[in-house]
Amino acid sequence: MVNATQSKELIFIADPMCSWCWGFAPVINTIRHKYVERLSIQLVVGGLRAGNDKVMDDEAKVSIRHHWEKVNKATGQPFDSDFFDRDNFVYDTEPACRACVTVRALKSNTVLNYIELLHKSFYANNQDITDSSVLASLATSLGVDANQFAKVFFSDKARTATHDDFQIAFNLGVTGFPTVIAVDKAVNEDIENKYAYLNVGYSPFEVLEPMLEEWLAA
Repeated sequence: MVNATQSKELIFIADPMCSWCWGFAPVINTIRHKYVERLSIQLVVGGLRAGNDKVMDDEAKVSIRHHWEKVNKATGQPFDSDFFDRDNFVYDTEPACRACVTVRALKSNTVLNYIELLHKSFYANNQDITDSSVLASLATSLGVDANQFAKVFFSDKARTATHDDFQIAFNLGVTGFPTVIAVDKAVNEDIENKYAYLNVGYSPFEVLEPMLEEWLAA
């Protein structure tokens, strides 16, 4: 557990339906476990295609397949191409983002596990994570109460909190996912927190490790 007085924090801005975020999953996982005693990680959901209402057509499928192939080649993360056999699929990332916000509210210590599970379920196992019943089932697999999940997920409060996350990402100047921001949290209220981009887009852990070590040692 991170010390309550911890002054180093990472803000991890990601989307559950972002293929590069899935590619980055092993990296953020390594960071989580290697530096568990030295920093905290806060998830902010980005809203990659939040509110999209257009059915995925053949042109979109070609574009998305191309992105997935690039991620697979760069990271080795698996993808299930049966996804492209889906008809009438609407690539709306808002429900999955809202599910992350819901889990964060109910059981915050599992939210990073949850977004990784969403990534794996969508990309590797071809599950429809725009479906609220799928989102609920995956949350309960991590010990979240099903009734509480439904109550929060469908609430106006959760919708507002999700859009607040999107606004936070915008205010931080985030232009792509995943983005990792290093925060030096001020211990004095008269001093402002210091923010610095650690990573924008995909980078392997070997590239980020020396930067993390230098920052943590500062």
